[in-house]
Amino acid sequence: MDISIRKSVIDNLKNASSDEIFKTIEDATVTTEEKVLPGLGVLFEVLWKSSDATFKQTLATQVAKNLN
Repeated sequence: MDISIRKSVIDNLKNASSDEIFKTIEDATVTTEEKVLPGLGVLFEVLWKSSDATFKQTLATQVAKNLN
């Protein structure tokens, strides 16, 4: 059985409102369960692929700043 995490996450959130997406991300970031990490990765990938170079650089800078 082949399960696509990307497809599953996107299908589950396809018609979600921005408030629903916000709550999903917020819930996933406060939980200590690592099973939510792939879903957050998919959401980040969607954001990354739809962003311009300037916003990508801003994201990378913010992530780096918060890791160091």
